[in-house]
Amino acid sequence: MSGNSSATLDTTATLSPSRAGLWWGLLGVAAFSFTVPFTRVAVGSFSPLFIGSGRAVIAALLAAAALVLTGQRLPTGRQWARLAVVAGGVVIGFPLLTSYALTTASAGHGAVVIALLPAATAVMAVIRGKERPPPSFWITAGIGALAALVFASLQGGGFGRLHWSDLLLFGAVAAAAIGYAEGGLLSRELGSWQTVSWALVLAAPLMIALVVVSTIERTPSGTPVQWAAFAYLAVVSMFLGFFAWYRGLAIGPMAQVSQVQLVQPVLTITWAALLLHEALTWPTVLGGVAVILCAATAVRIRLTRHTPGEPT
Repeated sequence: MSGNSSATLDTTATLSPSRAGLWWGLLGVAAFSFTVPFTRVAVGSFSPLFIGSGRAVIAALLAAAALVLTGQRLPTGRQWARLAVVAGGVVIGFPLLTSYALTTASAGHGAVVIALLPAATAVMAVIRGKERPPPSFWITAGIGALAALVFASLQGGGFGRLHWSDLLLFGAVAAAAIGYAEGGLLSRELGSWQTVSWALVLAAPLMIALVVVSTIERTPSGTPVQWAAFAYLAVVSMFLGFFAWYRGLAIGPMAQVSQVQLVQPVLTITWAALLLHEALTWPTVLGGVAVILCAATAVRIRLTRHTPGEPT
């Protein structure tokens, strides 16, 4: 992290040492909580391929500018390989898979499945870091995954029947969890927001090519509201939100700030009801509560045994 950035973090921490990290973390989570509802708005007119790739291209331009203006050093050869893993998960996999899934799935439904992300990230971090958590961690994480699977099945028409959009959402969770876990480790070497920015830059050539393909297939056209939703996904969800989130983690205490992410599905379901007028059904509420409680328990068990270096 650059000297100016460190000075800013130190100043913020001095001004409010006990709450600054939590407030910055909450700001980042609040920014991310609009991602699913606004993706649902954007897919009303734009192709999922354009949304998933276009938002990454715009974010990559902002990231490149930030890296150049702050004079960040280039990653090494091995770091580029690890950045490819981060990019595959959070720049390519999650945006594209959720965009396609939300062409048919509701925002509230998507939020319940994606609520698995904190627990999934913890699992990937355990595997990547070769940790040895207690059996209760694996049991709780497994119950959370089962709860999400049961919810998706029942919403799809019966137990054991999953819609293709559910498979895409589970794939998106897995992709993001891998990207977050690897990014958390890599951020210790490159810096937090720098890791995300380099991942965006690395993925830019592929995403530009996908934008060209999507534009040839269907010329982007939408209402002002849909363009505004797309702009939010590109500027906030893919870029600025990470600054607030990682700033909160940097100020800390990281163990507490990382758990703020557990309120994201609650906010997302709320926005889906308020902005998209989606019905707040009991299955959605109960499914969300079950998955969030299991995720919270799994994350807390891991934090009692290990101080995380990644956003979980």
